[in-house]
Amino acid sequence: MEKRTLGEVSEECRWRLVTHYGPGVASWLDAVPRLMERAAERWKLTLGTYHDAGHASVVVTAGTLDGRPLLLKAWVDPARFYDEVTALRLWAGGPTAGVVEAADDLAVAALEMIGGRPGGGERPPRELPTVAAALQGLHTFGRRRRRLRELPSLTAYLHQEVRPRVRRRLQSVDVGPWQEHVDAALPALVTLEEDSARSTVLHADLYRENVLFDWLGHPRLIDPLPMVGDAVFDWAFWTVYYDLRHGTDARLAAARISRIPMPVLAPWCRALALDGLLFYLDTGDPRAPRMADVLAWLSAPTSRNRS
Repeated sequence: MEKRTLGEVSEECRWRLVTHYGPGVASWLDAVPRLMERAAERWKLTLGTYHDAGHASVVVTAGTLDGRPLLLKAWVDPARFYDEVTALRLWAGGPTAGVVEAADDLAVAALEMIGGRPGGGERPPRELPTVAAALQGLHTFGRRRRRLRELPSLTAYLHQEVRPRVRRRLQSVDVGPWQEHVDAALPALVTLEEDSARSTVLHADLYRENVLFDWLGHPRLIDPLPMVGDAVFDWAFWTVYYDLRHGTDARLAAARISRIPMPVLAPWCRALALDGLLFYLDTGDPRAPRMADVLAWLSAPTSRNRS
């Protein structure tokens, strides 16, 4: 096995993780090179270079003795490591990245490298229908769950995080010209109800950068924030966030594969867009106008999205 010593993580990576977790993460970042080297030694891997992406982990390219490319991923939060690895193992054989090795003591895992390169292969022309089919398949795998430990629940997330932060931001954030759309969307957030018949393990973080494509152009969903709850949440998140303000109508149409009625899905979309808009306004994020446009479109009184 080739011996390689990693340097320090990049300043950009350090900035992202410190921004996400706070200055207390600095000592962990200093220890990351040794964590990766220990994992590589344990699993007889060669180390490559840092893959500078993500806000909650550090990723390094690696390879097996026979040349199979992998990614080594180290998590700041051991609970997040456990949840992600648990979900990926539960989805094994489905449209996700495979877990090759995992070390609980290090909170590091060796994952399949999709498409043979960081970031995956080329996106196919019919991207949205293929991703919709993959998400439907992921939910099918999730319904057969046998969890070693209870994953976080969507119910708790809504009651303990989403609704309280929306109420708090409504008191402190100036929504300016978008007040009408905020007022129209608020009832959707208050009245959301889950259907236990659709309960599954959710990906819950379906941004476009978290959907890669393999050699054959098949989508593989990575970097989940898994929860257990109504599949409608994933469909709403995908519709709103996957490519903000681009193709929202096409994703809403592609979501028909889920067989979730539009009067059920649309309020979830509006609720997530409202939460996102208030977050972007509160943090000064330049994406706020784009999210406002999405919320306005979802709030339009048309038969396609009327609750």
